[in-house]
Amino acid sequence: MNSQATLQQLRDLRLDGMARSYESILQLPTHKHPEGHVLLAQLTDAERQNRKQYKTQLFLKLSKLRFSASLEELSYSKERNLSKDQIAQMADCSFIDRAENILISGATGAGKSFLACALGHQACVMGYKVLYLNLNRFTEKIMVAKLDGSFVKLLNQLERVKLLVLDDFGLAPLDQNTRLALLQILEDRYAKKSVIIASQLPISKWHEYIGEPTLADAIMDRLFANAHRFELKGESLRRKSTNNSSKK
Repeated sequence: MNSQATLQQLRDLRLDGMARSYESILQLPTHKHPEGHVLLAQLTDAERQNRKQYKTQLFLKLSKLRFSASLEELSYSKERNLSKDQIAQMADCSFIDRAENILISGATGAGKSFLACALGHQACVMGYKVLYLNLNRFTEKIMVAKLDGSFVKLLNQLERVKLLVLDDFGLAPLDQNTRLALLQILEDRYAKKSVIIASQLPISKWHEYIGEPTLADAIMDRLFANAHRFELKGESLRRKSTNNSSKK
């Protein structure tokens, strides 16, 4: 069998990483072709890397993250109350394996959503399924699911996600259906899956925001168990970016 036939078979078998790597090798002078065992190792590694990249891109697409953010893009400073050491502890996403939650608070423009999305992006890269919802979208999903009878199906879908990101927590009042749904979701995920919640409200105000004391106690108890807190401070990053742009 000649090399072009082998290349076509790799494509037919959808071994795209192998095919691209083999094609690049064929373009080299014959005396520079790797030996058999080296070639096999190179092609296998190329296929593995290709599949990992495909999986990452698929998970990122399905996550619906608000921002295309990465940990490398985060801004660290004492003024922001955010350090590289804090994020380094999160970078391997072992907090997901331990079913730990992350609670993020800060004023408008402090970078809460960006941080949440950067952590979500890292989770996708590390091979975890992620889903991002802002509170309005979350409330809408609950309302529709209650009306059309698909609420249990929605709960099952959310339970399969390793990391659930809820953004804009505290921007709009919670109705009773949303409170009960949030409690049910947190109960399903307790000690099994992780949640990231980002809010303009200080974490100390979350209990008051939830409103119903008994439900608030139950929700906060499940959120706070094994939780990491990030309380971002400093001036608005959006305003700072706008000011810097205007000076150019």
